[in-house]
Amino acid sequence: MAQNKEHIVMFPFMAQGHIIPFLALAQLLEQKKGCTITLINTPLNIKKLRSSFPPSSSIRLLEIPFKSSDHGLPPDAENTNALNPHLIFKLFQASLSLKPSFKHLMHNLVHERNGQHGRPACIITDIFFGWTTEIAHELGMRHAVFSIVGGFGTACYYSSCLHLPLLKAKSDETEFTLPDFPEANKFHSSQLSESLRASNGTDPFALYMKKVLTECMKTNGFIINTVEELDRIGTMYLRKTFNLPVWAVGPLLLSSENGTNRAGKEAQLTPKACKNWLDAKTPNSVLYISFGSQNTISKSQMMQLAMALEASSKNFIWVVRPPLEYDINSEFKADEWLPEGFMQRIKTQNKGLIVEQWAPQVEILSHKATSAFLSQCGWNSVMESLIHGVPLLGWPVATEQFFTAKYLVEQLGVCVEVARGRSCEVRHEDIVAKMELVMNETEKGNQMRRKACEAKEIFKDAMKDEDGYKGSSIKALEDFLTA
Repeated sequence: MAQNKEHIVMFPFMAQGHIIPFLALAQLLEQKKGCTITLINTPLNIKKLRSSFPPSSSIRLLEIPFKSSDHGLPPDAENTNALNPHLIFKLFQASLSLKPSFKHLMHNLVHERNGQHGRPACIITDIFFGWTTEIAHELGMRHAVFSIVGGFGTACYYSSCLHLPLLKAKSDETEFTLPDFPEANKFHSSQLSESLRASNGTDPFALYMKKVLTECMKTNGFIINTVEELDRIGTMYLRKTFNLPVWAVGPLLLSSENGTNRAGKEAQLTPKACKNWLDAKTPNSVLYISFGSQNTISKSQMMQLAMALEASSKNFIWVVRPPLEYDINSEFKADEWLPEGFMQRIKTQNKGLIVEQWAPQVEILSHKATSAFLSQCGWNSVMESLIHGVPLLGWPVATEQFFTAKYLVEQLGVCVEVARGRSCEVRHEDIVAKMELVMNETEKGNQMRRKACEAKEIFKDAMKDEDGYKGSSIKALEDFLTA
């Protein structure tokens, strides 16, 4: 098929949660569909990616100039995981400065003389880089926006931003509905992120989002990292609202076999050491806890979570990042963040592992000893959990995570919420009750495991491409290439 040799340029936002699914899509297009891929990002992100790529990959990595200190950010802050939460929006604003450099880079790619990669046919960019639509069309290329979150989360977030003044008035009420998305059912005011709750429609966040989303509407279509069969409400809303093609091509996950080490992130706990520890545990006995690559909770919340883990006597692996009150790059301070003697007690009992910053998540979730995942409900983490049939305990803290948690609880039945937000009060007794509900042989826990296994089979079927059978996501990918 001629279209399978196309040169595609990809440009993710500077965040691990964005770069990872872009990489997974790039590898799928390269390995399964024979496409030539050029992936663009800022120098430090490209450096980390280059060091983690397998030698067999032909994906070309190109740097786009960016100096964080020119925008009131710390030096070398080119990724959200290096920033405290209050600075992340500043990186989003700073990313608008990339437009002239991107335009220059694309002109160079179009007029390359060696002919090695061919003229780019399409640009796939992050939803926050909607301004690239203008450049793509100027150069006679197709353009697609890639939403790295699910259809339901994308739809709810888009609708929320669209109705910010109305939302502001309604968020003081106990419950409300989104005017153009009644199928999503009722929301509670606590299911809005801090940015959405604080916005009145004319503040810097609202103006930025309005500009971004308006530019995105000029694209030729949307690629969504989801599976049609499990996400119909969200994908239907997007098709109806945007009046553009929407291709559900998920789950897009980086496999541990391809040699790419989580997009350049180093795990403190090696996969081998992790496997050895899990091998010694009984099946379905371990709780995995992680709030993702850029999220954390408060010190008091961390204390309550630690107390819950001790009180429950469950095995656990907990990826700890500095609490909200500390710099995100602080050294690990067990004596300040965790109950006195906690580290020594869990070491003596061999019931838990505390891992700083990053762990081999796929290896943990794929192990038979893992029973459940306490997660911030970031979409990459959700899919990595469900593709292994692992149910979730949800603790959303930012952006669309609140909407994703709602979808997992109400639509899929694979999650219970433990807490909601960075500032909510939590009691360790409540966390213990939720852990036992999911991990013990309760009616609810068994039902959640069954539904998580059903989701696993649907995910696998969507990506199947063998013996003449093509799953829905493979068909959607081919439809995108044909378009």
